[in-house]
Amino acid sequence: MKAAVRKAATPRRHTTPQRRLVTQYPRRRVLSLAAGAAAVPSVSRISWAQAYPTRPIKIVVPYAPGGSSDVIARNVAERMRASLGQPILIENVTGAGGTIGTARVAGAAPDGYTLGLGHLATHVMNGATYALPYDVVDDFEPVALLATTPFLFLAKKTVPADDLQALIAWLKANPGKASLGIGGVGSPDQIAAVLFQKEIGTRFTFVPYRGGGAPVIQDLVAGHIDLSIMDPATSLAQVRSRSIKAYAVTAKTRLASAPDIPTIDEAGLPGFYATFWKGLWVPKRTPNNIIAKLNSAAVEALADPTVRTRLGGLGEEIVPREQRTPEALRALQKAEIEKWWPVIKEANIKGQ
Repeated sequence: MKAAVRKAATPRRHTTPQRRLVTQYPRRRVLSLAAGAAAVPSVSRISWAQAYPTRPIKIVVPYAPGGSSDVIARNVAERMRASLGQPILIENVTGAGGTIGTARVAGAAPDGYTLGLGHLATHVMNGATYALPYDVVDDFEPVALLATTPFLFLAKKTVPADDLQALIAWLKANPGKASLGIGGVGSPDQIAAVLFQKEIGTRFTFVPYRGGGAPVIQDLVAGHIDLSIMDPATSLAQVRSRSIKAYAVTAKTRLASAPDIPTIDEAGLPGFYATFWKGLWVPKRTPNNIIAKLNSAAVEALADPTVRTRLGGLGEEIVPREQRTPEALRALQKAEIEKWWPVIKEANIKGQ
């Protein structure tokens, strides 16, 4: 009986398929087979990436239709379609200062079929003003810088200053009395205005608006607020009609679409550069050859005369060819983080 128990307790030694493989093949042959099996997903991935694109592509714009980001995305996408041979659809995903739409891009499959239109706010400033479920640097791959536009220093018609130096003098003589409209708490125009306060050594009151810059400009025209720092696409029509004053462009060169507005250096606040740039991004781990195809299509789109004319009419300036690479966009993002995050954190600005 005991012997029977001992026999039953002794595990039977089975010959598994793996063991038979080792028995039948030399070790070098087994390693070769294993390496080949491991390479199958990589080969499939490479073949799939080389065939890209085979279906429609989507660009997520994290703002409402009709804004400058949306208009830029639609114009560039229309021309990229010709290069890629597939439809490119625009999906507007709004909310939380662009973070909801940007999060959707971060969580998408890294297959080149979901891109995001990103800019100074979504890929720099939001990283310091919001508690994000993604990392603005580590969860994305840059594709191409599309266009840049500086801000304009603006005021209502009745402000008693005809140039920027006179405006600064007026603000210093009336600390805390002037009001400056901003397109939301934590918006790029607010952060630029915070730096402006610091540079000139005085303060004014911030008036936040929901819905971006359009309602700010409406109230500036109506005289309900005194000042604004806004992009040309939102404000240039009112400047041209002389409904509001424009004191300076926050760039080294004048706007081609408004050559009569002086640069910030010419206006007397040298070095106060603030540029609202826009670019295309894809999720992290998107294959490099897919990024290269998307970059090439974007570069071709930006060379198209129709696209250039349309963006120029919005006050957008297309960057030189050498600045349209993924590497250039990554370098710009890094430089902007180093510039703006300390300003945001010192002022304790939180997005809403």
